[in-house]
Amino acid sequence: MAPDEDPPPGLAIRRLIDGFQVSQAIHVAVVLGIPDLLAEGARPCDELAAATQSHGPTLYRLLRALAGIGILHEGDQRRFSLTPLGDALRTEVDGSIAGWAAFVGRPAYWQAWSGLLHSVRTGENAFRHVHGTDVWSWRESRPDESRIFDAAMRAVARRASAALLDAFDFGSLDTVADIGGGNGALLAAILARHPHLQGILFDQPHVVSAARPLLERAGVADRCRIEGGSFFNAVPRGADAYVLRAVVHDWDETHAVQILRTVAQAMDSFACLILVERVIAPPNQGRDAKFSDLNMLVSPGGRERTLEEFVALIEEAGLRLRSVADAGGFSVLAAGR
Repeated sequence: MAPDEDPPPGLAIRRLIDGFQVSQAIHVAVVLGIPDLLAEGARPCDELAAATQSHGPTLYRLLRALAGIGILHEGDQRRFSLTPLGDALRTEVDGSIAGWAAFVGRPAYWQAWSGLLHSVRTGENAFRHVHGTDVWSWRESRPDESRIFDAAMRAVARRASAALLDAFDFGSLDTVADIGGGNGALLAAILARHPHLQGILFDQPHVVSAARPLLERAGVADRCRIEGGSFFNAVPRGADAYVLRAVVHDWDETHAVQILRTVAQAMDSFACLILVERVIAPPNQGRDAKFSDLNMLVSPGGRERTLEEFVALIEEAGLRLRSVADAGGFSVLAAGR
């Protein structure tokens, strides 16, 4: 049976309230590797339980719930298969969101969201309130958590990469620097699309230390220089374009301006700054950006911004906005001298 459509308002709001149950169920299925195990077709629950070292009857309860919301399909004799929706949870498909699903169910992330009421009452960051430190320091001291977060960012970057490449023409450039570029997924996509380009990947040393294997798999490592450091202090010089994807939204106004000023100081007169960010839509529109804004409040302590707020940040950094383009749920803001 397909998921119910157009439920009455009381049931619809109940399902929204219980949304945390759905996200945790998806998280568990991804961590167990269920979507990848179903990549070749339907399999019985007992076989999936053996492959995942799970308790068979309890795994069945999880899988039938996911079938009830259209992520899996339950056939005869407790055989399960992926639906088109569930296929996006496989790790090696275009547009995979598996890394994000594996991240958002982590205890520390959920615990931080339990501090949303504190944040709304005080304006303070929930993660720091709950865990006693900022999210960056917390992850730096926990390599496994940092690795899971990086995988989540890779999943998001895959979706943003194609949209960015369609929205901005890198063809006339020689060198592109990805600032705060994580393990290089976005930069690898840019370099793969444009074989003449050279790249610079810049992020914290413990982050970029794991980037080379990804760049090698993408066949672009020989055209990419990796540098570690802090974008609050200095970034590499000599690039024609400086890309910051989902960086500025992690920070409050003071820190955001500091980052942009650091980049502006490294830019030659002809270079451009490219911000890939969500832009807050007018009232009653743009669900994704507005809930992402709450996520920024809870986790890193930043915020999503309106176009006017981005313009103010860019101008305070000594630059001016040149163009804005849509990139599949994100906006590409190009700025320069």
